[in-house]
Amino acid sequence: MKKLFTPLALFFTIFIISCTGPAGPPGYDNLGKVFETTINFNQGNGYARLVTFPSDIVVYESDVVMVYMLEEVVDGDIDVWSQLPQTYFLNQGTLLYTFDHTFLDVNIFLDANFNLNTLGSNYTDNQVFRIAILPVEYGTSNLSMNELMNNLNIVDSDIYSLYN
Repeated sequence: MKKLFTPLALFFTIFIISCTGPAGPPGYDNLGKVFETTINFNQGNGYARLVTFPSDIVVYESDVVMVYMLEEVVDGDIDVWSQLPQTYFLNQGTLLYTFDHTFLDVNIFLDANFNLNTLGSNYTDNQVFRIAILPVEYGTSNLSMNELMNNLNIVDSDIYSLYN
């Protein structure tokens, strides 16, 4: 009896380990999406831009939305990204790049304790942002853009630009 039990136990162990369950919910087969947009802030748009999520990106209310701003490009091809909100202390006062979001869109805007009409174009024109939509388990606030892309196996060629 003992000799029969060991092979049966081994067979059932291998059988159970090799089984797979049903497919998960739609949209979770490719965790995390990142896209890019360029914004010109001005008095006409209230120094804000509402960016609607692309239709091919499914966003759940539990997802985390993170926004990164392109600070500079060094050595010709190395992007330097900063996670929003970002605060700048200028001669006029304090400038804040920040955002809020729903599961439909993200609103990126400037806030300041001075008149935004006095800002130079280097703070308002052609500002590039990367918007990342992540399942809640990936949403730690301390991820750099490089860490986020590495964790999600995303390369620059996977990111498409959305111009509003």
